[in-house]
Amino acid sequence: MQAANVYNCNVIPLPKIKRGVGSITIIDNDNDIPFSIQRVYYLYDLPGGSSRGGHAHKTLHQLIVAVRGSFSILLDDGVNKKVVTLNRPDYGMLLMPGVWRELFEFSSGAVCMVAASEKFDEDDYIRDYQDFLRFKSTRQK
Repeated sequence: MQAANVYNCNVIPLPKIKRGVGSITIIDNDNDIPFSIQRVYYLYDLPGGSSRGGHAHKTLHQLIVAVRGSFSILLDDGVNKKVVTLNRPDYGMLLMPGVWRELFEFSSGAVCMVAASEKFDEDDYIRDYQDFLRFKSTRQK
């Protein structure tokens, strides 16, 4: 299995169908994204400029989409960091397990949708950055 790093977390285009009035984006399991969606949740009513996240997952894959407005994501694999801004509902960030993420700079009225490969499991979370670095060091041996 390839080690998770910021370079295999990428923004991907999602199918967009334009109609006479508006557009629709559909996400099909194992077709548009490389996993089956087991859980979807939304972040909304966030004050402009606020932050969320600040954790990593051991096994969970995610697709994060700015359904409305914009926000940035800091990705950190323990060695490399990169920041990506999402601001279109037909593009999503594919997040691999073992990558620390922080969502920040939410625009006023932003809505963040997250599609996850697994149901909620608190044991899959790494919420302390030092614990994350220890987790990464044991995976790279």
